[in-house]
Amino acid sequence: MARQDKIRVLLAQFPLETHNRGVITVAGMLRDAGMEVILLGNALPQHVVEAAMQEAVDVVGISTYCGGEVALGEDLLAAAQEKGIKDRTVFLLGGIFPPKNGPKLEKMGFSATFPPSATRDEIVDAIKKAVAYKKCG
Repeated sequence: MARQDKIRVLLAQFPLETHNRGVITVAGMLRDAGMEVILLGNALPQHVVEAAMQEAVDVVGISTYCGGEVALGEDLLAAAQEKGIKDRTVFLLGGIFPPKNGPKLEKMGFSATFPPSATRDEIVDAIKKAVAYKKCG
């Protein structure tokens, strides 16, 4: 893991997303769980990947409420593959999206997806397991 064995998490939202309560809440949950959180805000998939590389994060978490998660998620993972960080970085997505898109997003390469009902423990446990899996390989 990154510095001081803390899991480093970059949280972002795709462009045009105006709802930020969820991402701010998750940021607080992860900090309380001992993780280092970088809150990027709204960014294009390519910019999220660039920030992830610059910040040397273990996890990229995307918050979505207004749709486009499949198309933009695909762009995000393609950019991560192109820059060579997809295999060593955990990608997660949470928010409001059609339940049928969860399995599609995970098949694409997201380690987990979370509906608004996800608990702190579910999110933290999923991150820890996914990071451990990526580190072991």
